[in-house]
Amino acid sequence: MTNYLLTGGGTAGHVNPLLTVAHYLRKRSALDQVLALGTKEGLESRLVPEAGIELLIIGKLPFPRRPGLWAVVFPFKFAAAVSKVRKYIRAHSINVVVGFGGYVSAPAYLAAKREKVPIVIHEANALPGFANKVGNRFASAAGKTFRSANMANTEFVGMPLRESIVALAARKDVAGARQHFGLRPDQLTLLVTGGSLGARSINQTVESCRAILAAAGIQVLHIVGGASELEEVSEPQYRRVRYVDQMELAIAASDFAVSRAGAATVSEFSAIGLPALYIPYPVGNGEQKFNLLDVLAAGGAVTISDSEFTPDYVRSTLIPMLSDSKRLAELSERAKQAGVLDGTERFIALIDEVLSRR
Repeated sequence: MTNYLLTGGGTAGHVNPLLTVAHYLRKRSALDQVLALGTKEGLESRLVPEAGIELLIIGKLPFPRRPGLWAVVFPFKFAAAVSKVRKYIRAHSINVVVGFGGYVSAPAYLAAKREKVPIVIHEANALPGFANKVGNRFASAAGKTFRSANMANTEFVGMPLRESIVALAARKDVAGARQHFGLRPDQLTLLVTGGSLGARSINQTVESCRAILAAAGIQVLHIVGGASELEEVSEPQYRRVRYVDQMELAIAASDFAVSRAGAATVSEFSAIGLPALYIPYPVGNGEQKFNLLDVLAAGGAVTISDSEFTPDYVRSTLIPMLSDSKRLAELSERAKQAGVLDGTERFIALIDEVLSRR
């Protein structure tokens, strides 16, 4: 029997691979115990219990970015969080801590180190986050999603992908997926997505181009995100929704995508061979543009900056590209060369190898 503590929270980028690995571990052995560590505020507070996994709670601890009261109290709160995780590790006889980054992972890594419990890290982004960079200094092993990721002493494993995504590689019911969204079964379909919250600039450009896309014979599945002010729409060649909880159906329905470049999105599209125009998020530390290096090197995607995605670009470049079936097929095959379907198995093999040393 092995007791696993999986840690990672805040955003879907941390929580989804955690849940994928947790599901695989539980399916593999009913005797093993799989627990998760997270906060009350993060996405994990809902998704982890819904998956039937016990969630152990610590406080949310964003790292201070500037001088102030939080910078003064942070070391004390961080030390308290480490102490709490150490108690969890002892109480549940944890054999290995598996971290996916985010605020919650840093105290877990230090607690595991002090309890002499091995640590295995998964880094989703090509530009690693602070918690994983710290944890990687004393981790027993670390896996990365992208070959080009700038993280020392890591093994390339790919992204742990949900079973429903992996299943698309074997069987893709295009007509059924399009019917699910109320789209025509035999028409070229463009998927547009800016992530869970959406991307306002992408949404605005696509909204202004609805007529010219329809005139070109292109139907659109437009996922505008939870933060968008745009209402949902269902028309013969255009379907606008806020959120899709079965992303595998959106991928199956589509011939091409316009998208932000989050690690999970790039990994899923590449593994299935969905060609895409990626528009990296222009704010923050710029990790999204680095997430594209592998698929761009393989010739399986196109990218432009956020400011370049305009109605003129749609008319002059995007529509002609979508009308070139030969190019779409080539992009699809090259995307698959960069993609990885067995990232879950690869990463769990890394965990197993660490446990075998003890």
